[in-house]
Amino acid sequence: MSRYTGPRLKVLRALGVDLPGLSRKSMQERPQPPGQHGARKLGGRKSEFGQQLMEKQKLRYNYGLTERQLRRVVVDAKKDRGATGDKLVELLERRLDNLVFRAGFAPTIPAARQLVSHGHIALNGRRVTIPSIRLRVGDAFGPTDEGRKLAPIRASLEAPALERPEWIALDGATQTAHLSHLPDADAAPFPLDLQRIVEYYATRM
Repeated sequence: MSRYTGPRLKVLRALGVDLPGLSRKSMQERPQPPGQHGARKLGGRKSEFGQQLMEKQKLRYNYGLTERQLRRVVVDAKKDRGATGDKLVELLERRLDNLVFRAGFAPTIPAARQLVSHGHIALNGRRVTIPSIRLRVGDAFGPTDEGRKLAPIRASLEAPALERPEWIALDGATQTAHLSHLPDADAAPFPLDLQRIVEYYATRM
């Protein structure tokens, strides 16, 4: 399955939650599911599989991953000795495109991915073009010299989509951010049932 490029607000309404990584828009003005009979679906009961699928889709759409990419992250998370769900969130939050977004350099993760892909972001002083790079504690990242001149980056820093998490330290003078420590299981900026995601993949991998 390819990366989603359709109406983002429709996804938020279908999943019943705002996903800041996907869009700055909110579903609160139209909270019912999309479609002609969306209002009738409010309060409807979902099967256990349906609930597991919905939690998994929250991750996939917020972080902008294909199903194959998400499965790879789940495999890596399972290799860790700790809780799989906790490690899964940590690995996703450590992606460079997500960190560029969470640091305030981009309004959404798709916008951050574009900045990285076009070579406007540097990692530890070197220009990079791979959005999926996982950073380690102490790594420094931020716009390149040319990137600092871009209006979208300046606008995002002036009005960030989210409050910057405490595990990202930003030097405003140099516009350089550091991963100060690893994010925990509560790092995802939206409600998430990690156990259901783990259960979803338990019988599919």
